[in-house]
Amino acid sequence: MQPSSTSTLPILADSKEAVNDVSTTRSVRPPFTCPLPVAVEPVMFLSMFSLALQAPLVTQYLWDRISEDLGYNGSKRSECSNSSVPLDPLQKEVETLTAHWNLYINLWGFSLGLFMVPFLGSWSDLAGRRPVLILPNLGLALQAGVYLVVMYLKLPVVYFLVGRLLSGLSGDFNTILAGCFAYMADTSNRRSRTFKMAVLEACLGLSGMLASIIGGQWRQAQGYINPFWLVLATNLASALYAYLFVRESVLPDPSAKLFTTRHHKAIWHLYSTGGSSSSEDSGRFHRCKLWLYTLCFFLVVAVHSGSRELFVLYELSSPLCWGPTLIGYGSAAQHLSYLSSLLGLRVMQYCLEDSWVALVALASNFIGLVVFSVADTTQLMFTGYGLSFLLMAVTPVIRSKLSKLVDPSEQGALFAAVACVESLCYLAGSGVFNSLYPATRHFMKGFTFIFAALILFIPAGIIW
Repeated sequence: MQPSSTSTLPILADSKEAVNDVSTTRSVRPPFTCPLPVAVEPVMFLSMFSLALQAPLVTQYLWDRISEDLGYNGSKRSECSNSSVPLDPLQKEVETLTAHWNLYINLWGFSLGLFMVPFLGSWSDLAGRRPVLILPNLGLALQAGVYLVVMYLKLPVVYFLVGRLLSGLSGDFNTILAGCFAYMADTSNRRSRTFKMAVLEACLGLSGMLASIIGGQWRQAQGYINPFWLVLATNLASALYAYLFVRESVLPDPSAKLFTTRHHKAIWHLYSTGGSSSSEDSGRFHRCKLWLYTLCFFLVVAVHSGSRELFVLYELSSPLCWGPTLIGYGSAAQHLSYLSSLLGLRVMQYCLEDSWVALVALASNFIGLVVFSVADTTQLMFTGYGLSFLLMAVTPVIRSKLSKLVDPSEQGALFAAVACVESLCYLAGSGVFNSLYPATRHFMKGFTFIFAALILFIPAGIIW
């Protein structure tokens, strides 16, 4: 193909998608053919529901276990929210230990996932998308099972690392993200891809919002164990749905091997040459855009993930001293931004290009973080959540722009790379923010949120 034939690219992309649709119909079908339209969104919804249900509960469980071990019960005292009362030294120790254990657990899981995601994501270009939707859900179910054993037997929290080991070896949640977004790229055209990606992001938000509301109320009423049984059941349901109903979107190669250097080479080729669809003249341009958009994605998601981990810790301690119900509502308000971002993206696409949509979303995120940094009342905290109503509109724009830069046969390798970057985001965000928060809270409790807001100037400048 000559470089001047750019007008034929969308047609070729659509034709390749059509070939994929035909081939899967004649080769690989799920065991049960549903007469209704079956999509990949329920896999994303169920997997995210289980993750959003357990994440705040794990932090609260760590807080309660560490508080019990240290003999601290300050969150139950009436003077907790009284700023004139000197800070209990035990509270600072509980906060520090909880943040550090969050860091250790996340480092362990994300490090293993970072090793496995390139194998599974790039392998899906050859073996199909369905396996990478099933295996990680089974691993997450095993993780929930280990957490239940720890809670039933009141084992030391170090055993949480065993659950993260099993989840990481199966690819963790980031492999599900890679599989779902690659599946969506397989089955969408270039014009609708940004909105389709936003729909998947909205599934994350809707499931997270429901899980947060349910988790807060349920934990207050019945403790931790029963909600984690639902986490286990939801992961199994997601794996079962993908196995029974999701139709394959690529033609599987039965001889495709999982553990081979070919998958890593495919990702390296993508970022070193700009993709198979790039000509020699445009290769450097595509390569530059791939690296810059990936850098933007890294910084944005690192800020999102790092600050999100601190919200529960920030809300548990004084002067807010939230209980499980308010923490659930706060997490629900945070996940509501996925839906408001989807609506805002759809409206803004009528009058703005995607890059401008991303800049508006970054501005919303910046303002919200600044408000969080000074929030000392419940009303101000929820004001920050409200001002961040567009923060999730930037990531589907970046995913869509990345997807449009590569050939349809390289979508799995691309989103495997994006998933690896996402793992690094969680790793970097967890490490930096969970370390920075206890180190700076003595002079400004919200300094970490100010730091996160300043980082957003870098992706905004690149996109500009």
